[in-house]
Amino acid sequence: MADSILIVANLEKADAEEQSVQVQQHVQARGWNAEIFAFRGHPATKPDVAAHRLVISLGGDGTLLWAARIAGPLGVPILPVNLGTLGFIASNRRETWLETFDLWSSGMLGFSRRLMLAVEAYRGQEKLYHGHALNDVVVSSEGNARMIRMCLSINGECFGNYRADGLIAATPTGSTAYNLAAGGPAVYPEMSAIIINPICPFTLASRPLLVPGDMPIEITIEETRRMGALLTVDGQEMLPLCKGDSVLLSRHVRDVLLVVPGGNAFFHALRSKLGWSGGSDA
Repeated sequence: MADSILIVANLEKADAEEQSVQVQQHVQARGWNAEIFAFRGHPATKPDVAAHRLVISLGGDGTLLWAARIAGPLGVPILPVNLGTLGFIASNRRETWLETFDLWSSGMLGFSRRLMLAVEAYRGQEKLYHGHALNDVVVSSEGNARMIRMCLSINGECFGNYRADGLIAATPTGSTAYNLAAGGPAVYPEMSAIIINPICPFTLASRPLLVPGDMPIEITIEETRRMGALLTVDGQEMLPLCKGDSVLLSRHVRDVLLVVPGGNAFFHALRSKLGWSGGSDA
């Protein structure tokens, strides 16, 4: 594999085109080859990630999630640079990414390993979908405020039946996204765990559940009433489901490798981006 870097630039972000050229110039000045893959909206094609040693994503968390689904399964690491607003996962800033890059390229900075989910959907024996998720997988009603009934199986054993607007299966990386908004816990991103969180459950006895990351999970649609159901992967890929369909989740054999600043970046992000500080000192 050549010393080549792929720069993925989301042109929906301000200055992304200019930033991509600057990043290209910086890495080329350090002796690397650099190719830019720029897109607006949903990319119509995918770049040849396997030909590169590193992906630098320029955008926000959404750009990183898209890049992770194509680079993660190949074991190609990603250095995410936040050009958006929140940027919880994309923790490198445009002012500091080069320092992180130099530490990584000199071998002084290792990877942050993030659990990735392999996702499959079936209708009987027919495979409807195969993909990957770094953040979360959501099985929900296709209509607003419409309950569906689902059977949840964990590690091959039926755990129970849920009547809810949906179920979230989140990785630790995605724990601070939809899962957190739905009342689930924030989980340290390098842990090996999966959070299962019902959305607006019919009974208050339904609570978020944390299970080991290597336990396979199956969600089967038992009843949809007047509306269908929907599978959503990382908030970006969607597939309509109907009664009897099943969604299978398992830990992918490869983790997503992120090049991010060391130290307590996760706890700093909780304080600075989400305002978690433990309250006043009084």
